[in-house]
Amino acid sequence: MEFVIKQAALKEVLGFVQGVVERKSTIPILSNILIESLGENSIRIVGTDLDVTVRCDAEADVKKPGAMCVQAKKLFDLARNLNSETAVFKKLESEWVSVTAGRGKFRLAGTSREQFPEIPIFKSAPLKLPAEVFNYFIRHTAFAITNEQSRFTLSGAKFILADGKARMVTTDGHRLAYIERSADTASDAKMDALIPKKALLELVKISGESGEDVSFGEDQNHIYFELDGRLLITRKLSGNFPNYEMVMPKDNDRVATFDLEDMKGAVRRVSLMADERNRSIRLTVREGEIELSAQSSEEGEGSEALPAEYSGEETTLGFNWQYLQEYLNVISAVQTGDAETASTENDGDKVRVKESVSPTRISFEFKDANAGTQLRIAGDSPYDYRYVVMPLRV
Repeated sequence: MEFVIKQAALKEVLGFVQGVVERKSTIPILSNILIESLGENSIRIVGTDLDVTVRCDAEADVKKPGAMCVQAKKLFDLARNLNSETAVFKKLESEWVSVTAGRGKFRLAGTSREQFPEIPIFKSAPLKLPAEVFNYFIRHTAFAITNEQSRFTLSGAKFILADGKARMVTTDGHRLAYIERSADTASDAKMDALIPKKALLELVKISGESGEDVSFGEDQNHIYFELDGRLLITRKLSGNFPNYEMVMPKDNDRVATFDLEDMKGAVRRVSLMADERNRSIRLTVREGEIELSAQSSEEGEGSEALPAEYSGEETTLGFNWQYLQEYLNVISAVQTGDAETASTENDGDKVRVKESVSPTRISFEFKDANAGTQLRIAGDSPYDYRYVVMPLRV
């Protein structure tokens, strides 16, 4: 096999594919990507970890058809640093691959095509949603997915498409993120599936800030997402997702409204004094303000008050401060367009999303100190977005 490809195109497509590749897999072939020719003018690059597969097509001048397998990370690092507009790839004996770019010449160890796993046969993708809707859904819910591998059914998002509406729900058992929006789909369009977290994050990467629609469909074991020559295939999670409707509060009759950035800063500062084991922080809601406080018997205590719109009985609520901070970070990142802000303390995944809504105030809805508290973005929005946090005893 031999082909010539532009460095910019190579770097872009490898950026999409290499994210799914397992760098420390017990199966060595999974650290490689497959490159195949498609006629005379394009190539196809595939990466997989057996659960999630990304396939992307790119323009290239194919001199000799064929296939090659190359170590993904090494090739991606090389592609990012090439100082030539084009690169020439040629398969050598013993599966080695030569890469020539400008005055640079490189040889990369390869693997036989026969060792690369067969990817699922692509089924139809009859359903469609705008890429920005998928991105908004994922961006506002992925952070609430559990990081405990043993809780298999919670390690992804429940995605539902029915009755002209699309919904996504995530939970780790202590908090829940729910989002819904009307969907311009056929009346009989339906889907109800559990999508793994890794697939969600990779879907955002391959769709980027595209203004196009994502086509998607499913079979018994897989879900297929297709956009602009890129295909993502993921295994469905099995098992029963919890009955989220039972968790969502229905009679929270007390509402406090506050400024997003005020609360975000106060939580960050007061949490420095929280006990490191339970991460407990207290919110005392009283007329005109919310006071945050935390203490550790070994390190000290702190408190800070911020203005809030509230009239009612004074109530003290306890929360894990990280659950509040992660939610506020996500909303703030959408407002500022800063993907870095959205990263959570215990999860380095960063997702950028295009969004025009700039919320500045949050509604804090509660009943008492023992019931779940619901947070919403104040104001009108085409999205029904709710975040439910279970309280801690104070």
